[in-house]
Amino acid sequence: MNAAHAVDAAALARLRAHHPEAVAEAAARRRRGPLPAPDGRLLILAADHPARGALGAGRGDHAMADRAGLLARLRLGLSRPGVDGVLASADVLDDLLLLGALEGKAVIGSMNRGGLAGAAFELDDRFTGFRPEDLARSRYDAGKLLLRLDYDDPGSLTTLHAAARAVDAMAALRLPVFVEPFLCRRVGGELRTDLGADAVTTSLAVASGLGGTSAYTWLKVPVTDDADDMARVTAASTLPAVLLGGPVGPAGEGEATYERWRTALALPTVCGLVAGRALLYPPDGDVAAAVDTAAALVHAAARTEAARALPGRSRGLPAPRGVGEHP
Repeated sequence: MNAAHAVDAAALARLRAHHPEAVAEAAARRRRGPLPAPDGRLLILAADHPARGALGAGRGDHAMADRAGLLARLRLGLSRPGVDGVLASADVLDDLLLLGALEGKAVIGSMNRGGLAGAAFELDDRFTGFRPEDLARSRYDAGKLLLRLDYDDPGSLTTLHAAARAVDAMAALRLPVFVEPFLCRRVGGELRTDLGADAVTTSLAVASGLGGTSAYTWLKVPVTDDADDMARVTAASTLPAVLLGGPVGPAGEGEATYERWRTALALPTVCGLVAGRALLYPPDGDVAAAVDTAAALVHAAARTEAARALPGRSRGLPAPRGVGEHP
């Protein structure tokens, strides 16, 4: 890890203890980043796993429990060209604000972290993180919610309803919300995520229909078990989508993962990638190289036609009001 990005945890703790107002002050003066980036694409580093008790990464079961180490990896990743922002819980974002690491970056706050990894109530993804008003007050750029549904669990209806109301609240504030949907089931008491094409397609259709408007909704889409199914899966919605990075896997499998991302990033509604452990804890330990590879994949896939970023007459759609009109 580059020493230039090392984090002094004791200094952060002292600042938090003596000047808690420094977090709000840093948020107020932060220079915001565009969402999406000017080329219509988006590469986001994800670090909201610890707030759900999911601390494993790479070869370590508790790798993400080292907060100074996690922050150093995030600072390094965010310093690389082509990285557009970060997704995290409030505590991580507060640290990054105090470190000055969020200047010019898009910031996405994680909203529901109540479904703790491995808990009997894991599917009860309650909104224990950011509320929409918190995101607006901090001048953050979007929110993210996890939507895990088990057809055999009646409690999933409560999760679905809460997610719909969150979509409404975010839309009322004109804040984008990234919805990460999965169909899940318990096998022998263990929670399993179904990444088959039919299950992912269904989850996207359900997520797209949440709330009274989908105007501010983005989808966070996992790559299916068979990457060749992604074209059919993403055809389920016209909402803008970003890929869920997931783990890279053991050393030597990184190229296969990158190729899956490359293929999916070329699909019409896919605008980018949100990846955490795969980039922050790569098998070879080279965070900069992993992030640079992902940035090249995401931004090289940008469409050159203007209609890629803003639908217009060239796609057979009516131009949005005011587009192409003279005053």
